[in-house]
Amino acid sequence: MHEPRIVIIGGGHTGLTLALRLQRLLHDGEARVTVIDTQPHMTYQPFLPEAAAGSLEPRHVVVPLREALRKSEVLTAQVSSIDHSTRTLTTTLGDGTVEQLHYDFLVVAPGSISKALPIPGLAERGVGFKTIGEAIYLRNHVLSRLDIAASTTDEALRRRLLTFMFVGGGYAGIEALAELESMARYAIRDYPNLEPQDMRWVLVEAMGRIMPEVSAPMGEYTKRRLEERGIEVKLNTQAKSMEDGRVVLSDGDEFDADTIVWTAGVKPHPMLEASDLPRDERGRLDCTAKLQVRGTTDVFAAGDCAAVPDLTKDAADAKCAPSAQHAVRQAKVLADNLVARLRGKQLQNYRHKYAGSVAGLGLFQGAAEVYGVKLKGFPAWLLHRVYHLAKMPTLSHKARIAGDWMLELPFKRQVVALGELHDPRSEFVKAANTRGLPSSHGQAG
Repeated sequence: MHEPRIVIIGGGHTGLTLALRLQRLLHDGEARVTVIDTQPHMTYQPFLPEAAAGSLEPRHVVVPLREALRKSEVLTAQVSSIDHSTRTLTTTLGDGTVEQLHYDFLVVAPGSISKALPIPGLAERGVGFKTIGEAIYLRNHVLSRLDIAASTTDEALRRRLLTFMFVGGGYAGIEALAELESMARYAIRDYPNLEPQDMRWVLVEAMGRIMPEVSAPMGEYTKRRLEERGIEVKLNTQAKSMEDGRVVLSDGDEFDADTIVWTAGVKPHPMLEASDLPRDERGRLDCTAKLQVRGTTDVFAAGDCAAVPDLTKDAADAKCAPSAQHAVRQAKVLADNLVARLRGKQLQNYRHKYAGSVAGLGLFQGAAEVYGVKLKGFPAWLLHRVYHLAKMPTLSHKARIAGDWMLELPFKRQVVALGELHDPRSEFVKAANTRGLPSSHGQAG
């Protein structure tokens, strides 16, 4: 008897949640599950700001797919195209081998990538904030700016080193900015010749408000809290250029910045362009409320790449927002619908009224709005931690994260730059290329 193959493209939060639920629901021999991702782990993105700030060990916010998915096949590969007419995927394995993969049921959940704009200098100077690598890089980069600034007598260079600009006032940008500023403010106490006011932190947002995920009053409250910390919040402003680190803004402001972080929106994974599946005007897969790709019965999608009808709203064309809250809940309904499809049962619609949002704004500070209830300061910060700890996959990772937080209470934050992580061979290459007489200590007898 043929064992149906379920292929899941994407091992992120959506794909992992889906595969974990399928492992619990499927009977032995009922279906074979294959998860494909370019990375061998899932990154819990809501914890990236705390990993960047040093409150969490970076390894604790990523879940190895093979460790969590013992009953599934995990394939580290890049999907380059989908041909549903023949039910095949074209994949490129880690060694460069190109293979065709057949499926009976397909789940497309590759997530999204940063939506960069054609701004001069952005590609050369900007860094995103979607991966654990970017979070670690930014932590080391910001701390290394303090080290260099403390040792230079060039005032212009010092101003440039201590100027940090973030573009994008959504949740990702606000949390990254707030956590890194909090870390830098803590770290600068160990530099006698530097003061917190020597740093300049700038947030640039093209819209007239920040954090559109919450109500306008909560967005205004967050803006005030950031400004109280000396962070400049520039609304209705766009970055026009950042060539060679010289930032030019639409409000006429110009300054040099050695740190430019881009969090101004996301777009569906470009892999979707190489498929014969229907997409909407924004490039997302066009889905029904049952999370099936429209016009198919055996292809499903969820998360940032899926345009799923929002049945809780009156507008006929309303779609679910690209949020982690929707993605995880969609994954659970999708798993149930896949099992129902295998067993010939009726599929259910996805329906979830957006509960609200929680955001951490640095140590002991936060903003939250859940089911219309607004929380500020410490209660919001605590809710942010409790909520995301509960949503973190696997018990072992929950325990490790809780342990990190407990250790943070009696001990100081660890604020040291490990820049050599980004070019670990540089010192050895210099040593290997050194010309001159060999040291007698290094000679073999």
